Amino acid sequence: MPGSLRVSVSRYFELAKCGIISPDDRVELLEGLIVSIDAQSAPHASTVYRVEHLLNHRLGSGGVVRTQMAFLAGDASAPQPDVAVVPGSPDDYCERHPSKAHLIVEVAHSSVIQDRLTKAAIYARAAVPCYWIVNLRDRCVEVFGGLDRSKADYASVVRATGRQTFAIEAFPGVTFEAAELLPPPLAS
Repeated sequence: MPGSLRVSVSRYFELAKCGIISPDDRVELLEGLIVSIDAQSAPHASTVYRVEHLLNHRLGSGGVVRTQMAFLAGDASAPQPDVAVVPGSPDDYCERHPSKAHLIVEVAHSSVIQDRLTKAAIYARAAVPCYWIVNLRDRCVEVFGGLDRSKADYASVVRATGRQTFAIEAFPGVTFEAAELLPPPLAS
């Protein structure tokens, strides 16, 4: 029975606690399914670092920037976004992963479709007001915003490139350019 293969967030963390899922397993829980996470390429890893560094620098103590850590997005999803800006202080997450975020960022090359469809829906249902996909394949930042809570969907998606700017809803005076989130173009 297909439904029996799905697990809840609490069961997922029980599996980790008892060692069935080890800390070395690169997996996350998406809509009740334990899904493998691709190995990081050098461009992916350096872009995650770039985004994390930029957010820490621009936001200061305005939020907690977490990198590749669990985010509780309802009863059936515990993704590990590449970067999340969550409210509060680091001490707020000593006993439980965050379930609210100001911003979630996924860095994508081969996972662009999953990040656009599956993860965007998960983050919208979790009421994350801003979601960015740093799209390495198409060299743009896809900015999802205008959360429509009645539909659990984003009302707008903008593909920002170059010097186009955008902000995080919770930090309206702080802007970002697409180019500063993307790695430099590869030499020909």
